[in-house]
Amino acid sequence: MSSSNRPTLHDRASEAAAFIASRTPLQPTIAIVLGSGLGGFASQLDDPVAIPFSEIPHFAQPTAIGHTGRLVIGTLEGVSVAVMQGRLHAYEGYSPEEITFPIRTLGRFGIRTLILTNAAGGIRESYEQGQLVLISDHINLTGRSPVIGPNDDRFGLRFFDMSEAYSLELRRLAQAAALEEDFVLDEGVYIGLLGPSFETPAEIRAFRTLGADLVGMSTVQETIAARHMGMEVLGISCVTNMAAGIQIEPLNHLEVLETGKRVEATLARLLTRAIPTIVRRTTGAQSK
Repeated sequence: MSSSNRPTLHDRASEAAAFIASRTPLQPTIAIVLGSGLGGFASQLDDPVAIPFSEIPHFAQPTAIGHTGRLVIGTLEGVSVAVMQGRLHAYEGYSPEEITFPIRTLGRFGIRTLILTNAAGGIRESYEQGQLVLISDHINLTGRSPVIGPNDDRFGLRFFDMSEAYSLELRRLAQAAALEEDFVLDEGVYIGLLGPSFETPAEIRAFRTLGADLVGMSTVQETIAARHMGMEVLGISCVTNMAAGIQIEPLNHLEVLETGKRVEATLARLLTRAIPTIVRRTTGAQSK
């Protein structure tokens, strides 16, 4: 098929969304993307329907360790939820359009609130390994954007506001949920890089000067695409290791996965507490 006859991104996302809708009667308005080592939250859902990315039209398959590559749809405390177990990264060789295609699809499926989780290196020295931190803002140092090229107005405006990329209201709801679970959620600025190599100590010093508190290799592209479509975004980082120059031991991905697994239960408690409140606020539904 020539490029002139190829279905548009909007058409492909609509096709993928229609396929997902054919597999479940549920119509969630909230979705969660689970980062490295954090995929276990999907087991919290009742009556789940699991769809491998490989079955969804136009979806690419994650190759990174710790990213299963499944979309799980079910209910949590009576609320319909979609959960992505794993994501795509630029370091795998995927383009910004491919990385964010699942987000485009979720938007066409009816998702209006997106929770993005990730494993991150801690730049702020007061952070502790295993700590959950809300993303208050991000710095995109990937050199890429999923909205470059011709704009499709069916997705969103050509020029759109990013002054509150991560919803302040959602952050406040998440912090309240954390307090109910007896822990405190700090906030920080996330800086997104291409990877896959970990950062040098000199880079970490530069990033701290720029105002970054967390560093990782995901999330920013997804946030840009979600905001382009008018979704509200809540970002949650798990500090799986302290960044180069702070942590003495060499950095490795196994440590990232192990810390993620250790924090899964805390993340699950937070999401289980926060999601029903977020959805009922968004839909105007009354609490039981």
